[in-house]
Amino acid sequence: MGLDNIGVFNRSHHIPGNHQLEQADGTSWMGMYALNMMDIALEIAMHDEAFEDTATRFFEHFVLIAEALNEQHLWNEEDKFYYDVLCLHDGSVIPLRIKSAVGLTSLFAVSTIRKEVLQKLTDFKRRINWFEQYRKQNGRFWPNEEKSDGDEILLSLVPRERLLPIVHRLIDEAEFLSGGGIRALSKYHESNPYSVEIDGHTYSIQYDPGDSTSDMFGGNSNWRGPVWMPLNFLIIQSIRKYGHFYGDSVTVEYPKGSGQQLNLRQVAEKLSQRILSLFTLDAAGERKCYESYNWFYKEPGNEHLVLFYEYVHGDTGKGLGASHQTGWTALIAHLLNDL
Repeated sequence: MGLDNIGVFNRSHHIPGNHQLEQADGTSWMGMYALNMMDIALEIAMHDEAFEDTATRFFEHFVLIAEALNEQHLWNEEDKFYYDVLCLHDGSVIPLRIKSAVGLTSLFAVSTIRKEVLQKLTDFKRRINWFEQYRKQNGRFWPNEEKSDGDEILLSLVPRERLLPIVHRLIDEAEFLSGGGIRALSKYHESNPYSVEIDGHTYSIQYDPGDSTSDMFGGNSNWRGPVWMPLNFLIIQSIRKYGHFYGDSVTVEYPKGSGQQLNLRQVAEKLSQRILSLFTLDAAGERKCYESYNWFYKEPGNEHLVLFYEYVHGDTGKGLGASHQTGWTALIAHLLNDL
């Protein structure tokens, strides 16, 4: 999934003992993919009705993926979070109770359909209504689908009663929320490392906010605590979509413990500002991402140099990894434009 060492073992290889790993993030990525493809097909279908069939197919795929995420042990009701699950040969399952970006990816699959689309694309509307009635009549799962008083229908992997507990963790400074954005692994695991024993071998993980201290994937990247721009960008975009739909009907305490209630659109803006704080000059004329190297960037001619680091320290905001990562970290320009 491109998250390298975010788990207790290398998920790109066979699991020890050849057990089966059900990945919460892999499932969520496919749910996001299905909704994205549906959105594209609907946009084209507004001009070419031949694409209604394609939109219907990806809608149905999304429903089945949502069923897998929410009905196949990946949701942990006790912790109210999505986890990878290890399926053993004897039929039992072990939830890998690691509070990480693996569970946060469930937020990414969210979309809205305008009512004017359904009014024009009558075949798409007829077929998805039939699919809904068929599944509900047969006691099958149906994903989160909410209708507003306005002109939109919300589709998402995560129903509202599961969305809020995830968001509460997301905006808790003792968990995912850092001064410079959302961490890839909850700070909870700093004092609460997670371990699991599989076939006599113990695998463990703990919060590691800076350069990688594990040799997994060559030790050249770390998803066990740092802040990564692509993850933050997708979280912010998703929270903004939820906020646009729910408006002031859904508010949360941001950050946790502050007593300040914000709607989700406001939360998305606050998260963008935290990311932006990594790059902007503070009162001392320093940028958080340069940390101890700020002296160099105060030299004449260097004042306006800005590097796009691969990822940043989960506590201090110091830039780490590749220092000229002008690919995904340049997404800061997109967030600036939104603000």
